[in-house]
Amino acid sequence: MFATGPSATVLGVEGRSVTVEVHVSSGLPGFTVVGLPDASVREARDRVRAALLSSKLPWPLRRVTVNLAPSGIRKVGSGLDLAIAVGLMVASGEVEPAAVNGVGFIGELGLDGSVRPVAGTVPLVDALASEVAVVPAPSAHEARLVGRHRVRPVGHLVEVFGALKGEAPWPDPPEPPAPPSPPPPPDLADVRGQPAARRALEVAAAGGHHLLLSGPPGGGKTMLATRLAGLLPPLAPEMAALATRVHSAAGVALPPGGMVVDPPFRAPHHSSTMVALVGGGTATMRPGELSLATGGVLFLDELGEFSPSVLDALRQPLEDGIVRVARARASVDLPARFLLVAATNPCPCGWAGEPARCRCSEASRHRYRRRLSGPLLDRFDLRVEVARPAVGDLLGGEGGEPSAAVAARVAAARARARQRGVEHNSAIPAADLVALAPLDASAVRVLEASLQQGRLTARGMGRVRRVALTLADLEGHEGALTAEHVALALGLRAEPVLQDAAA
Repeated sequence: MFATGPSATVLGVEGRSVTVEVHVSSGLPGFTVVGLPDASVREARDRVRAALLSSKLPWPLRRVTVNLAPSGIRKVGSGLDLAIAVGLMVASGEVEPAAVNGVGFIGELGLDGSVRPVAGTVPLVDALASEVAVVPAPSAHEARLVGRHRVRPVGHLVEVFGALKGEAPWPDPPEPPAPPSPPPPPDLADVRGQPAARRALEVAAAGGHHLLLSGPPGGGKTMLATRLAGLLPPLAPEMAALATRVHSAAGVALPPGGMVVDPPFRAPHHSSTMVALVGGGTATMRPGELSLATGGVLFLDELGEFSPSVLDALRQPLEDGIVRVARARASVDLPARFLLVAATNPCPCGWAGEPARCRCSEASRHRYRRRLSGPLLDRFDLRVEVARPAVGDLLGGEGGEPSAAVAARVAAARARARQRGVEHNSAIPAADLVALAPLDASAVRVLEASLQQGRLTARGMGRVRRVALTLADLEGHEGALTAEHVALALGLRAEPVLQDAAA
């Protein structure tokens, strides 16, 4: 006999519909899976057999062939187990074919017959063309985020076949757990001193400008960077749906409410490989840290310790907002729309410029600086040197402005950007800068002088103009940008330590 049933697999952050075809015929007993399965899919034979026998269901001692259509797409993961088991029972005559019409199945089977969750429930369910989606009970809240299916959560294979045979109703959905109280986010008021860095942090949040903090150890670079996500507004519905899809596809736990509504904050270690940061792999093509930071902040601490090849892989995603990963077996586009903030020391020991304290040789300093290429540095709209705070600020100074007050100004600036048709000013196309960010005569002279002196590239000129527009929005300025706006944008971009690093 022959049976078919819908399921899905994940490639990148997108679900791909899969039709599970099961054929049971006479001949020597065997079980074959075709249709470009990976190792985890081929191992479904043993999981399905043990799960059926543990559930007191028959295992056919006949020739079984499972085809995963379309055959040209690589099938990855154990989420096809449940669909294979149901198709096998339909083809064996244990379940009526009409019982599975319009029903899709996603889930991994344990040897005891339990139905276990798999990574990527949101894109998997979204790829199902059926009206009903049978998913593991712990994944029910994720499956409901798609909003197009009647979700049937199950915990065991016995429950599935009892409902399909009409012997028992579908299990009731589990009660959603009470969301725990979120921990208080880091507050900008904890930062002592550092007025220039605090200002740069506000400009970065308001305009979506990439920020590089440099300076000796103990200056507060990491402390500042970890407070950037708290200045960003909640994600718009479209961005929240995209961030949720990425987190689900990567197997990252979703928040208690299901949807990712707060801007993510990702801080990978400097030993991360290119695949871990950019995404990809051989068969799974999972999203990396760049994609997981979509809608939020990617923080690269100790930037000079990252591999140069890994850092240069950031250049195209920073421009396009997409990671295009091409492999021999598949190619995917992974979202990478994030705000980059990085922190680095001026040399390996961190005390460059202070001969009495710096222990680095000239050769080691040169190698350290070469890790940060000029094209990468050119993509940072803001470059700020963070010096160690004064003793008076640390011991007797008052706390700075709280994050809530700064976030209010950021929200107002982003509202002005949305009136221009963009999410934030850094997303303004180059062709629209003349119309959306006009310059008065004095601003043109300042920008022209910087270009003639070689302080700016053509790309850098556009970035300075966008930063100047963000500064004007934070002030509530109307009309053409002035020389003061452009000069301040240039001051937030050019730092002696970074110029030396880019040389």
